[in-house]
Amino acid sequence: MTTLLVIAKEPRPGRVKTRLTPPFTPGQAAELAEAALADTLHALAATPATRRVLVLDGAPGPWLPPGFDVVAQCAGGLDERLAHAFAGCAGPALLVGMDTPQVTPELLTVDFADCDAWFGPAEDGGFWALGLACPDPALLRGVPMSTPETGAAQRERLIAAGLRVRDLPTLRDVDTAPDAHAVAALAPRGRFAARLARCSPAPEQGVEPASRPVGPR
Repeated sequence: MTTLLVIAKEPRPGRVKTRLTPPFTPGQAAELAEAALADTLHALAATPATRRVLVLDGAPGPWLPPGFDVVAQCAGGLDERLAHAFAGCAGPALLVGMDTPQVTPELLTVDFADCDAWFGPAEDGGFWALGLACPDPALLRGVPMSTPETGAAQRERLIAAGLRVRDLPTLRDVDTAPDAHAVAALAPRGRFAARLARCSPAPEQGVEPASRPVGPR
């Protein structure tokens, strides 16, 4: 089976989801980040896996379900932090970020029998998931992150290495208020949707998406 990885930041006000403010307060943005992370972790907990790992910038809290190893993120850019996460895996691994609370165990159950990599593109041009049958940190180091071309560049890196790549469905990251409402509508029974309903302005009060950082967080 596969090692499942989540790369995330501790959901503290002012450190996470800063592009949700405004219309949300920093405290509300942190609450939404915590709910998104909790939904993601519980989806992983329900997915068959050899090991489940939270690659964390910060300290774990009560939002962390049992069954996860916690590993600190290394220093450096996002490419280096993703590479370091994969470097700790001895066999097939699938990594996701904390920005897609609509993810399900069905999406996360991947089979490497006929491919070397799984790639989950994000609507903003990044990617929400990356799976490698043989984790190689070199496949991530140097890929330009936080650009609208990040996903294309990462997928091309896999192809250039001669890997057989299969694609997962395209998902929408939660970066802005309109993203939050759109994603909550896709998973209306989740923790994220419930938290959004408690701290949310009306959808029409959201801000239009601006230039968006992309890639797993």
